[in-house]
Amino acid sequence: MLEHDVVIVGGGLAGCRAALEMSRIAPHLDLAMVAKTHPIRSHSVAAQGGIAATLKNVDDLDSWEAHAFDTVKGSDYLADQDAVEILAREAPEVVIDLEHLGVLFSRLEDGRIAQRAFGGHSHRRTCYAADKTGHAILHELYNNILRQGVTIYDEWYVLRLILEDNRAKGIVLYHLLDGALQVLRARAVMFATGGYGRVFNTTSNDFASTGDGLSMAAMAGVPLEDMEFVQFHPTGLYPAGVLISEAVRGEGAYLINSEGDRFMATYAPKQMELAPRDITSRAITRELRAGRGIHLDGSAGGPFVHLDLRHMGREKIMSRVPFCWEEAHRLAGVDAVHEPIPVRPTVHYSMGGIPVNIAGQVRSSAEGLVDNFFAAGECACVSVHGANRLGSNSLLECVVYGRRTGATIAHYVQDQDWPDLDESRYLQEAQDRLQQLLDQSGELRIDQLRQRVQDCMANHCGVFRTDETISEGLQQLQALKQQYVQVRLDDSGKLWNTELIEALELQSLMVVGEVIMTGALQRRESRGAHSREDFQRREDETFLKHTLAYYSPEVIHLHYMPVTLTMFEPQERKY
Repeated sequence: MLEHDVVIVGGGLAGCRAALEMSRIAPHLDLAMVAKTHPIRSHSVAAQGGIAATLKNVDDLDSWEAHAFDTVKGSDYLADQDAVEILAREAPEVVIDLEHLGVLFSRLEDGRIAQRAFGGHSHRRTCYAADKTGHAILHELYNNILRQGVTIYDEWYVLRLILEDNRAKGIVLYHLLDGALQVLRARAVMFATGGYGRVFNTTSNDFASTGDGLSMAAMAGVPLEDMEFVQFHPTGLYPAGVLISEAVRGEGAYLINSEGDRFMATYAPKQMELAPRDITSRAITRELRAGRGIHLDGSAGGPFVHLDLRHMGREKIMSRVPFCWEEAHRLAGVDAVHEPIPVRPTVHYSMGGIPVNIAGQVRSSAEGLVDNFFAAGECACVSVHGANRLGSNSLLECVVYGRRTGATIAHYVQDQDWPDLDESRYLQEAQDRLQQLLDQSGELRIDQLRQRVQDCMANHCGVFRTDETISEGLQQLQALKQQYVQVRLDDSGKLWNTELIEALELQSLMVVGEVIMTGALQRRESRGAHSREDFQRREDETFLKHTLAYYSPEVIHLHYMPVTLTMFEPQERKY
């Protein structure tokens, strides 16, 4: 049995920042990080636009209070305001710390960190490294945790969270290289496993974003919070779905329909293209429904609108957003210096997740906590984003709450005993689960069933939702669950069996998808990214509360938890 004082599951920004903080506070701790990809291949490297902080390098009038208000307003007042205050107050400090660690931010002429405009923010506060900000930050954090001697288990897939008597005791791992199974016992377990965009058929997320951490937590009896709030990014490259960063609009790009109109003037006349993502995604979807989308031949009625950069000029495009130019050129054959980019909404971010308090401790209920279990980053829900996240706040959450959670664990674990657990039982159960998958002899291929699940989610729980569409989707998803036993694997070997991993990930997708739809069905209002055409108003009297969903294969039970209001009273949200 493997043993470490602390095990972090996930190798992205939140996990790396937590590991660094633990190493700084308690260098004697034996820390391990487990990731199903190599840590610098985590999805954090795909974060492009930047990280928000009130450094005031280009705007003296900015303040942490303004950042907090923008975040709460952007969240449609579902964010917990104590958590938002921490996010906004600590932002400048954590960004300067990143700079001192060696992160290569873009610079103003006087050498200070450059800052740009971003959707939903009232000031230019987004710090950036061209349009490769996540890449720049993660590489430095990973270098620093290597220097601190953190043990890295890369390309190990975590099969199970070991949670007994309300205490997290460790994890069960599967080694992709040779099929070995291991139990890892720890005095504290932290999840930093990222999002679940692959639940949908069009997403900016990488292929590893399958919600494994959330699924494992749910299967262990931990509730999931606010899962009905799924962010659609307005500018996914058509047809690939990969992200064209909000940084492009922050630098001045226009959204244009088939009639040549900058249609955001109709939906958000003040903020225009820099309205929050839920508003912009709905605007694009309405333009497409009204027949003002564009076909590849330029005719009207098509499946996308245009993102026009041409007026920005080659020099600005290539210096400020070079990766977006490269993506459009490589995946759509578009030279954005001379042609507009075809875009439409794509699933991008999960506002919901494993519920945690402001110290990163996982909640078992509105009042209770799970002992020795922590989470941070996109897989967690401390609820700084509420019903809709503002761009450039996600990297910030990973760094602020990765740091806070790491500090909590470093102090918490000092007086914790080693847990007792039956290694042989967990190894046997894992072996039986894998063997059952390998022995299945159905006619269905993994990609066929996965595509049906993803299409079901996209068609029935997309940008706009109704009782009828969600109910139909839930019925379809439950029927698709029954088909899982018909999946056949061709690869029965132990060496690098990626087919087996895909089969396990598909189970995660189905668990997460069912939780999303169940929460969406019961939230009979429109708030942030959750837009119900049959309940078009926000209903604070009934639904100013967080959803807590408890999963079981038979039925999902929903409970609710109050929203923490400390600074700002809910008001109408206009841009």
